[in-house]
Amino acid sequence: MTSKPTCDDANLILRLYEMRREERLRKARAWFTASFKVATWDELQKLAPGGSDENASYRMVVTYWDMAASFVTSGVLDKDLFFQSGRELLLVWERMRVVLPAIRQQYKDPHLWGHLEIVGNEFAEYFKGRSGEGYDAFLARIGVAAREVPPSR
Repeated sequence: MTSKPTCDDANLILRLYEMRREERLRKARAWFTASFKVATWDELQKLAPGGSDENASYRMVVTYWDMAASFVTSGVLDKDLFFQSGRELLLVWERMRVVLPAIRQQYKDPHLWGHLEIVGNEFAEYFKGRSGEGYDAFLARIGVAAREVPPSR
């Protein structure tokens, strides 16, 4: 049996939304959505070299959504309620999915952004289960090839 979302869940989602409106994070999110389409470590280094504004934007967006995902994986935030309004996390995950293994290898951290991965995969399953064609259309809109959704780990 799943639990019913609480007012605390709703308040946390509203707080996450408020944080997304902060000027620097808005700028980072706009850059990420428009520009972050890499598949390799080398492409990432060309797009967002260390110390650059682009690198700061990339890290800001990914760490923000990994933090939000950690609320879900820890049980602090109701997953189903989050999925109703957190589709941007799925965009970030789908853009990171291919390059994350190379990033983890470079950083020597096999768990880096693991919350984003777990919640991103669960969100993809949720979305595809509710609207298989809608999920594929979403992937096409964000410039990601359609793929099978791997099972959650």
